[in-house]
Amino acid sequence: MPRPVRYSPSRSDRARPSADPAAPESPPPLPAPAAPRRRLPSAPQAQWAAMALLAVLLAGGMWWLRPAPAPHITQKAIDAAVLHTLENHTLPSAAARAAEAVAPSVVRVMGFTTTKRGKEVERSTGTGVVIVDTGVILTNLHVVRGADRVSVTFADGTEANASITGAQPENDLAVLQAHKVPDDLQAAPLRSTQHLRAGDGVVVVGFPFGIGPSASAGVVSGLQREFESPEGGQELRNLIQFDAAANPGNSGGPLVTLDGEVVGIVTAILNPTPARTFIGIGFAVPIENAAQAAGMPPF
Repeated sequence: MPRPVRYSPSRSDRARPSADPAAPESPPPLPAPAAPRRRLPSAPQAQWAAMALLAVLLAGGMWWLRPAPAPHITQKAIDAAVLHTLENHTLPSAAARAAEAVAPSVVRVMGFTTTKRGKEVERSTGTGVVIVDTGVILTNLHVVRGADRVSVTFADGTEANASITGAQPENDLAVLQAHKVPDDLQAAPLRSTQHLRAGDGVVVVGFPFGIGPSASAGVVSGLQREFESPEGGQELRNLIQFDAAANPGNSGGPLVTLDGEVVGIVTAILNPTPARTFIGIGFAVPIENAAQAAGMPPF
């Protein structure tokens, strides 16, 4: 008996869902899981984090910029530095420092007269020292006595006429007031002669024979000396004797201690010959007398 022909299901038949209504429905495919969301920090947390980062950066910067530790200085290092300076640099002498201290206050004083023909000629040359920065100057009376015009030249080259505002003939002192002064004019420091002793170093600054300013150094030779002028016979008392070189033209200039302080006004030299040049003895009026001539309070 012949077998019935059987047909195998086609590929499309296998893929086709069953038409059997009783067959269970296959469940719908599940959706792919969503990616987890990253939680953002809240605003306060972000601020605190930024502040913490800034603090770390500041701390790091301060550490990086911290000053280097100071080197430890020993006495041996100090001694070596001083020795090196002394060996390689020449320090100014005490006399040079004293002259430099008073130099801005020293002026050249010139007296002029007018001839019968109306021509102005130089009558005298001396020195003065500024004691008040408004232009008050001390000098010798014999430098300006009889002058028709008095001129002063300051350390910076400024020239000005000056008036005689005071005099103390018994001490050969005159007080001048300059009509024009430099803006940076300095007054010389003054010091009492109370503790001045023979042998103390002194410096004379002025214009000997019109040359200068010139400086010479010496010592105090004595105190309370007397001097009689050979020309007019005027007797001066209570003078400081010194041996620093002084010549005509130094009259009226300062006698300065090695500390740079004015203790006297140079007024005369002793020379028994007609030469009228320095032979080792000079005299100065104590600054106390000079201050009184200028109306300044005593020391």
